Amino acid sequence: MKSVKQFFGFLLVLVIVAGAYIAYKIYIPYNIGTEIRSVTINENDSFPVVLKNLNQAGILKSDYIFKIMAIFSGVDKKLSPGRYDFVGRISLYDVLRKLKNKDIATLMVTIPEGLSVYKIAGLVAARLDIDSAEFVARAFDTAFAENQYNIGGFEGYLFPETYRLWYGIKTDQIFDILLTEFRHKSSGLFDSLQDSHYSARELLVLASIIEAEARADDEKPLISSVYHNRLKRKMKLQADPTVIYALGGLDRPLLYKDLEVDSPYNTYKHEGLPPGPINSPGLASIKAAINPAETNYLYFVADGNGRHIFSRTLVEHNRAKRKIKLDLKMSGQ
Repeated sequence: MKSVKQFFGFLLVLVIVAGAYIAYKIYIPYNIGTEIRSVTINENDSFPVVLKNLNQAGILKSDYIFKIMAIFSGVDKKLSPGRYDFVGRISLYDVLRKLKNKDIATLMVTIPEGLSVYKIAGLVAARLDIDSAEFVARAFDTAFAENQYNIGGFEGYLFPETYRLWYGIKTDQIFDILLTEFRHKSSGLFDSLQDSHYSARELLVLASIIEAEARADDEKPLISSVYHNRLKRKMKLQADPTVIYALGGLDRPLLYKDLEVDSPYNTYKHEGLPPGPINSPGLASIKAAINPAETNYLYFVADGNGRHIFSRTLVEHNRAKRKIKLDLKMSGQ
């Protein structure tokens, strides 16, 4: 009888010691260093692959215990794609909790107003692991855009805003997030177009031109009025930003010879609106396109200080240009 009690006593001590050891392994932090160690879980990665990557990154101190923890908690069956960052003192429980809570590494990405698809592609490529050429190709994949979102392409629909994105995000997910924000922010703005001469897409095209022309929001309705007035009179828009877009962007001033470029986006050659937006306009430009100021203006010219001078006739317009040129010369610019 005594030997039986001793055996069970020994067994109890063994269980306690084993439990304490396992608890120690699970909850007591260990140091993995001051540099961030990252593991990216790709879509369809199996748990053994993730376990191997965690080991190779030096994040796990006991992969066997961690494997048991993951199986019992169900984490091995519910892995969320993304990049997971680890640094400093962590425990196996910390690693498991990060995976369970889908605590992926994120960053704030700001899309400024007036960026074209090409520039947005460069921006996200620099911040995220995204191929810019793939991004541009997808943006102009009309079949995909029409089938998924009932639009002709993503130019103009990638709403300028600050977004919380994550490492490992897919190109299509970025489009979905930005387009969803566009639809949310522009909801209701196009509801009163029954009596309009223009469709929602045409007004978005116009908004993108206004965005490219105006620096100050208070001038946007005036610039919009110029374009609306010219469209009504079947005058060419003669908008420099559309020519720059046709040329693929410029890092120099627009030249007279540039106005001869053969493109449907050249509004010096072709009457009416170009076939699509030239950038992603902000809310103020969209509102201005829908609700232009009531004016008789047909021309405007930049005054060299971020504003514009508006004119009703070509004579007034040429006079304004001469005055601006003289003022800039007098100021040494």
